[in-house]
Amino acid sequence: MRVLIVEDEPYLADAIRTALGRAAIAADTVHDGLAAMESVTVNDYDVVVLDRDLPGLHGDEVCRRIADSELDTRILMLTAARRLDDKVSGFELGADDYLAKPFEVPELIARLRALERRSPRATPTVLEFDDVQLNPFRLEVFRRGRLAHLSRKEFAVLHLLMQADGGTVSAEQLLEKAWDENANPFTNAIRVTISSLRRKLGEPWIIQTVSGVGYRMGLAAGSRG
Repeated sequence: MRVLIVEDEPYLADAIRTALGRAAIAADTVHDGLAAMESVTVNDYDVVVLDRDLPGLHGDEVCRRIADSELDTRILMLTAARRLDDKVSGFELGADDYLAKPFEVPELIARLRALERRSPRATPTVLEFDDVQLNPFRLEVFRRGRLAHLSRKEFAVLHLLMQADGGTVSAEQLLEKAWDENANPFTNAIRVTISSLRRKLGEPWIIQTVSGVGYRMGLAAGSRG
């Protein structure tokens, strides 16, 4: 899952990004509305966490433009305005959810996961593939009932593969969704992460390499004996 945080207070934006990183959610930050529009046209974000009172281009206009576009991006408005009419107007602009400041980080993360499930690429609360179960809300992965201790990046990559439900996910897509904008496109981090995931999930390997294309969930023929 990849999120864009649009917040004009840099320290708050960085704090949110750090908190999301601990929840295996990749996030980028921008601090004004014009930069937000530039970012959403370049990167494929699942959710935009959008402050309302922004310089350059007001958050209301950013929300309206994203909602009117053909993007599949969801919008969570994050604002100090608590009045009911402020919330209603935010939804009228095209926001999918609304969270007033101050807020608790666990609630923000839960709302982001809920928005992800309601996207055009909607997925169930707990993902399952063969004998692997992944719970994005609890950051837990089990295989054959045994808890797998994954890093946040390993969890994010596995989450993307399981969302594809056996479909192939390219290395470029994994880099786009599990890493932020500072990722080196020539890095070998994906290959290293996949190798570590296979080892931690155990045999038989449940992540297959599709030569020249990417990776997918699946067991090799005859691996069950």
